[in-house]
Order: sequence, then structure tokens, then C-alpha cells
Amino acid sequence: MSQITFKGEQITTYGDLPAKDEKAPHFELIKTDLSTATLNDFKGKRVIMNIFPSIDTGVCATSVRSFNERATDLKNTVVLCISRDLPFAQKRFVDDEGLDNVINLSDFKERNFGKDYGLEMIDGPLEGLLSRVVIVLDENGNVIHSQQVPDIAEEPDYLAALKTLL
Repeated sequence: MSQITFKGEQITTYGDLPAKDEKAPHFELIKTDLSTATLNDFKGKRVIMNIFPSIDTGVCATSVRSFNERATDLKNTVVLCISRDLPFAQKRFVDDEGLDNVINLSDFKERNFGKDYGLEMIDGPLEGLLSRVVIVLDENGNVIHSQQVPDIAEEPDYLAALKTLL
């Protein structure tokens, strides 16, 4: 279990993030068109997973915009923006913002992603949502970078994540 904060309050997450060089756990998440996406769908590509509590908060929205802009020129790389928001809210956001370099995925249905990746918040006011995390995978689905943001109200370290792909 990891400890993070939200407005000064200690929050515990479900477990620990996958370790560097470890194979990323399998996932099944829901796309904005309500179809299913799995980790296997991105086999052979480098993957940035931008994980956050809700697209309808300022910091979460900023992270989606930032990765959409910063990852544009990365070859063979996809950016997955993952939350427990309904796919309708995710689609509305990217359509309204004109974002086309990210793929929004939702863990609202099965709710296994947060547990399997050790990042679901299990107490505090955001209990049940995903904490702010960035995980980067290589073409083989192995973890090459992970960051659990220590305070949910802070942005992730974009450059640290992107440097692993240069």
C-alpha cells in the first residue's frame, strides 16, 4: 500500500505500482464508443498511461491536455488516459477540447484496473477513484517508468515520463 495526500489528508492506495522491468498486468477497459480495449491491443507500441481520478477536475484535465500536446511527435507511442469517469464524459471532454493524440479509457465497469495496478484509493474523500499515476511501457508491455504523484492535487512529472521514450 502507498500513502498519498489530498488537501493535506493522508490517503491509502490499494497496493503498489508495478515495478520497473515487470510485465504490466493485463487490463480490460471501456473506450468512449463503449467497446473494450485490452493491453494486448497496444502490443508492439510504447504506451504512456496517464491515470487520474476524474476528467472533470482541473489538474486531471490539464494532464490530458499536456500529454496530448507533448506526445505528438513520439513515434510508435500511444497515450492512454485512464479514469473511472463514464465514457460519455471522457468523449465530451476530448471532443470539446479537440484532442486527438490521446485515447480515453474507463475503468467504470469491471473496476479491476485500480486494484491490479495498485493505485485505487481505498480511503479519504476520493475513495474508490484512481489515484494520479503515470506508467510508461515499452513495446513488450514492460514497465520502464512509473510515478505515483504524492499529492493528488499536483500534476505528474511529464518530462520524466517522456524522457524514458527518447
